[in-house]
Amino acid sequence: MRGRPREVHWFHQVDDPYGALLAQALGAFAERYDVALRPHLVAPPSDAAAPERALLEAFARRDAADVAPGFGLAFPAGVAAPKPEAVARAQRVLAAALAREGFAAAASRAAAALWRGDDAALAALADDLGEASDAEARAAVAEGTALRERLGHYLGATLHYEGEWTWGVDRLHHLERRLVAEGARRPGASPALVAPRPAPRGAPPPAGRAAAGGPVALQFFLSLRSPYTWIASERVVALARRYGAELVLRPVLPMVMRGLPVPRAKRRYIALDAKREAEDAGVAFGRICDPVGRPVERCFSLYPWARAQGRAAELLVEFMRAAWSQGVDAGADAGLRLVVERAGLSWSEAREHLDRDGGWRAELEANRAELFALGLWGVPSFCVRGGGAPDYATWGQDRLWRVEEELASRVTGAGAPPR
Repeated sequence: MRGRPREVHWFHQVDDPYGALLAQALGAFAERYDVALRPHLVAPPSDAAAPERALLEAFARRDAADVAPGFGLAFPAGVAAPKPEAVARAQRVLAAALAREGFAAAASRAAAALWRGDDAALAALADDLGEASDAEARAAVAEGTALRERLGHYLGATLHYEGEWTWGVDRLHHLERRLVAEGARRPGASPALVAPRPAPRGAPPPAGRAAAGGPVALQFFLSLRSPYTWIASERVVALARRYGAELVLRPVLPMVMRGLPVPRAKRRYIALDAKREAEDAGVAFGRICDPVGRPVERCFSLYPWARAQGRAAELLVEFMRAAWSQGVDAGADAGLRLVVERAGLSWSEAREHLDRDGGWRAELEANRAELFALGLWGVPSFCVRGGGAPDYATWGQDRLWRVEEELASRVTGAGAPPR
């Protein structure tokens, strides 16, 4: 018999688009599960955790609007960053509401007003809930940020439950499934998850059907040291094949090999999250031999040659399989030979190209520049082009459902699903 309440700590950044989505879902979450939701206000992530802050903030606004309909939520499209004075007022209002029941509803109302630029709605919320002083709001944010750091995270829109972190509506289903397994669903509550991962809308075309609006290409920006790239890689290849799209590989160097350090808390969360996401996708993961540095460079020295043989995707996928699921040192000759031969290539021929530049460094840098030009910076990222529609670019293996929707709409000519 459990003798204490199940406490879920919620870390909310008032001007985070993903926080706006999560706030909309947490009212139903608190009603469906026997948990005590403990809200905290937090500051934005540090520069070390968000090295491309301007790109992150712009993408988050665009992405929240793009994915919200898939979760049955709402976020306005085409919005700019909210005014600093409005953000400060939202913090004061929510600081006053922290100890009250119904914080999720208050946070959702504040976010809706903030992102619509509706000062009157924000003022009405202040009339309803009261408003802390600037000093009290700053203290609340500092306290929440410090607790988040002590518990080991760096982002807003996060939930912490008994040692496990979940981020945003994208990962809420992980926490929901854990609570269901613990018997925490309230009596009479719906058995459905509050935030299941969206399924792509639109059916695949008949085999062999050409794209209605002309050729379609799927650009795949990837890094060999990204666990999320590995989790996505075979599904990306399969998607391109299913929809008859040209798969265009755009590899980039890992962040740490570009001089961008990854904070410890971020590394720890990625390891935990990648394991869960791999299990969800049915992808082998966990026996890891970190390929950073020379292993990555050695593989890429073979990349131009493998591409000329029509086996570039096979080489990169097999390298990641070895590094992320089989614990193979893919930088050693024995490990790299295993990768090459599994990719259907000749090791004796590969050795003639091994450890030579062959132009791959310049190519990877050009890919990085193209990634930034799309308003993206992380991997895996995707850009769907052609088919008589504007380019669609997004980031994250958890956005493959949207990538598939875009491919389906272009290939079938049915148009994009309403968003």
